[in-house]
Amino acid sequence: MADMHLTQAEADALLAMAKHRSDEERYDFPMGGQSLSIPLRSHDHREHFLLDLHRARINLAKVKFQSRARQVVVLARLDLGGAPHRNPDDTEVPAPHLHLYREGYGHRWAYPVPAERFRDVADLWRTLEDFMAYCNIVEPPIIERGLFT
Repeated sequence: MADMHLTQAEADALLAMAKHRSDEERYDFPMGGQSLSIPLRSHDHREHFLLDLHRARINLAKVKFQSRARQVVVLARLDLGGAPHRNPDDTEVPAPHLHLYREGYGHRWAYPVPAERFRDVADLWRTLEDFMAYCNIVEPPIIERGLFT
């Protein structure tokens, strides 16, 4: 994914901005090997966002939840069930981990998942709810819970 450069203040403001669903469409939570991008918007319709959900084909515990702004800027990405991540300073962060936009690096920095914000990363549905709250999605899209969520 291409990287658009934002200042840290701009990225922080976009992450903190209240996000609303763009429509009343119903989406199915992705099954193995499926991905989904759901459009979101700011209250005043000036900013547009995407909520990306991806599920691995074989390892169903490997999941990516991602919030993007301006089509290409990853503001936050939660990686579950995958490999550890090596940061630009050579520190390793085990999975699960949370990527956050960092000026000059985009989303190449990962951090341990904050336990106070994510109640139970083993529960995919609850983790999706927590991720949407973390990204300040105040009017979430309508996502149908699947059999394996």
